Amino acid sequence: MSEITPFDLSARLAGKVAVITGGASGIGLATAKRLAAEGAQIVIGDMAPEPGRAAADAVGGTFIQVNVTDKAQVDHLFDEAARLYGSVDIAFNNAGISPPDDDSIETTELDAWDKVQLVNLTSVYLCSRAALRHMKAQGSGSIINTASFVAVMGSATSQISYTASKGGVLAMSRELGVQFARDGIRVNALCPGPVNTPLLQELFAKDPERAQRRLVHVPVGRFAEPSEMAAAVAFLASDDASFITASTFLVDGGLSAAYTTPL
Repeated sequence: MSEITPFDLSARLAGKVAVITGGASGIGLATAKRLAAEGAQIVIGDMAPEPGRAAADAVGGTFIQVNVTDKAQVDHLFDEAARLYGSVDIAFNNAGISPPDDDSIETTELDAWDKVQLVNLTSVYLCSRAALRHMKAQGSGSIINTASFVAVMGSATSQISYTASKGGVLAMSRELGVQFARDGIRVNALCPGPVNTPLLQELFAKDPERAQRRLVHVPVGRFAEPSEMAAAVAFLASDDASFITASTFLVDGGLSAAYTTPL
């Protein structure tokens, strides 16, 4: 019997350049660490300079301050990544917000709606567009856009603009995945369930009952950890996912598949 060659996952992304927005904390930071561990060169884009630089230093990468709603700044982020490292192979478009003034449609005002749409949806359009310019020229690339489980199911405890923005991310990712498949570019939407991040902790610390209403619907019985999302991104970024594009990649502990009757 021939000997089986072991997989070296530390080299799965060797030579790849990954741009991560929202990379200073939460899912973005966990993903930066995971992709770096698998051999990628990391460029972190974030609004927060001190956490951003600390995150980049932790993974031997580069930090570029960016407002993801500003086209010129987004273009600079991706152009600078290509200038520094020679390519843009992976774009994890992950920056997002979930502010308290985004709630039920009955109480969410237009300024709150617009702010969330700009950060959560328009930024993904800008980042995808900037990444695609480089990926089309090189004939390859993987774009992973952070959507959410709320893009595929409704919630009675709505954050209306957040939900709508993530539905837009999902639809846009699907269309880009189809449109650019023959160019060697894959585009997928990561759809996390509730994740144990500072954003979720802050939201639910103010309303523990709301947290429990969410948790009871997750068959696994807990919220996800950022590292679990990072593992999914690493897979989608790698050649192991070479036949996966335009997908709704649910990592939600079974939430979207479950019919739950609380006790």
